[in-house]
Amino acid sequence: MISVILLGAGNVATHLFKALKKAENITVTQWYNRRLKSISIYQNTIEVTDNLNALKEADIYILAVSDDAIAELSSQLPFENRLVLHTSGSVNVHDMDKKNRRGVLYPLQTFSKNAEIDFSNVPICIETLHKPDYHTVKQLAIGLGSPTKKVNSDQRRALHMAAVFVNNFTNQLYRIGHEITETQGAEFELLKPLIMETAKKVQTISPYMAQTGPAKRGDENTIKIHLNQLTNKQHQEIYKLLTSSIQQTHGRKKL
Repeated sequence: MISVILLGAGNVATHLFKALKKAENITVTQWYNRRLKSISIYQNTIEVTDNLNALKEADIYILAVSDDAIAELSSQLPFENRLVLHTSGSVNVHDMDKKNRRGVLYPLQTFSKNAEIDFSNVPICIETLHKPDYHTVKQLAIGLGSPTKKVNSDQRRALHMAAVFVNNFTNQLYRIGHEITETQGAEFELLKPLIMETAKKVQTISPYMAQTGPAKRGDENTIKIHLNQLTNKQHQEIYKLLTSSIQQTHGRKKL
C-alpha cells in the first residue's frame, strides 16, 4: 500500500484526489491547502489541513500547485529525506528543495474541474533523481491505471510546450471558429464531426500527412476570399500566420 499526501487544490489536484481515492493499493492520508475553504467540501472523506507542520509521514507527497509555487512550497516542508513530487510539465526537478528526495509525476492531459477524466487515457511522465524512487512512482501511476513513460526534464518541457500548441492553441482556434459561426448565424455544432475526424486522423498518420485545406493546395483564390470575409483584424492575422506556416511546411508559395 502506497500512502500519499496531496498538496494543492487546483484542477490537477482535484482530479488526482478523485482518482487516487478509487485506486487499489493507494491510500490518501491527508490533503493540504493553504486556503482550507477550497478543500473543506472533502473533509468528510479525507483529513484536510492548512498547517504544513501537521503533515503526517507518507510514502509520497504530491505538490499539485502552480508552477511558481513549487519551489517555495518544497522549501517550507518541515521534514527531510522524503519523496516529494511535483506535477508540472515545465518546472525542473532540481527547482525543488534538495532536503527531500525529488521527482515528477506529470499527467499529460488537460484538466477542467467539471470534466470527468479517465486516467487510463492520461499518460504519466515520470522523473526521479534516485533510482529506487522510480519504482515507487511508477507503481503509483499504475495504480491510477495510467500508461507511464520515463522522461527527463528537457523531454518533459518539450512535451509541455508541444501540448500548448496541440491543446491550448488549438482550443483557442475552436473558440475563434465558434465566434465566426455565431456571428454569421451558422451552427458550430456542424463542425464537431470535423473536429473529431481531425483528431482521429493523427492517431494513425503523421500530422504532416494529415494536412489538407487551401494553404496546402495553394488555393490562393479561396485564401483571399477568407481574408476578405474576416472582419476581425486579429483573426485575419492568425489566418495569415497559420497559412504561411502551412505553405512553408508543404513548399507552397507564401502569402
